[in-house]
Amino acid sequence: MPSSTEQDTPADKSAPAPSRRRPSPARRRIATAVSVFGELLITGGIVLGLFVVYSLWWTNVVANQEAKRDSHTVREHWEAAPDDDGDDTTPPPSYDPEDGIGFLHVPTMTGADILVKQGTGLDVLNGGVAGYYEDPVESAMPWDEEGNFSLAAHRDGHGAKFHDIHQIGEGDPIIFETENTWYIYQVSAILPETSKYNTGVLAPVPEESGATEAGHYITLTTCTPVYTSRHRYVVWGELVRTEDVDEQRTPPEELRAAAD
Repeated sequence: MPSSTEQDTPADKSAPAPSRRRPSPARRRIATAVSVFGELLITGGIVLGLFVVYSLWWTNVVANQEAKRDSHTVREHWEAAPDDDGDDTTPPPSYDPEDGIGFLHVPTMTGADILVKQGTGLDVLNGGVAGYYEDPVESAMPWDEEGNFSLAAHRDGHGAKFHDIHQIGEGDPIIFETENTWYIYQVSAILPETSKYNTGVLAPVPEESGATEAGHYITLTTCTPVYTSRHRYVVWGELVRTEDVDEQRTPPEELRAAAD
């Protein structure tokens, strides 16, 4: 058995332990910046997602509710108005373009009717309606002797009434309904993309549609591509006939066929 003098002695406790190097101030600043940047990206993504939901869903909900109320008001006013034995192609005496002048029906684009009001500013179109141009070219009215009834509406958000404008084809019907008259147009030409500064598409005789002489035209315009406002999508139609509105407000055959 070894003697006590041969036993191992304890390790020297005074020996230094391995040291851990602390990050330099520069590295700590970089790590903090990366962490903050990552949190900002996450927050920004959430905010962007909420904005998309607001723009593409909630604005539609609000605008459609407003348009429904306004449409109901216009139709109630028509029902309460006294019978007019005069010329059905003239506006009613109580005509107020700020309230709405009638309803647009485009079966191949939407099954809903679209209230049409005066003007194309955001204060009008954001209400889930279509508006007729006053600037830069003044629109004719359907009951005028001649001219181009020129309309605009949103393609996304705020009701998106012209969202499916690309589904309209040549020969399709476009019907405008007033208190006294149905105006039945037929699509004559389509321009899938043009400059938003091309005011010629709104001219009384829209030559780009192939029109060569004065007549009764209708023009639908909206932004394109979808979810942008870089260019304009244009649909032209030409009036083929009018029909008096009867007591039951029986739709023209084009609308009845679309509903079947």
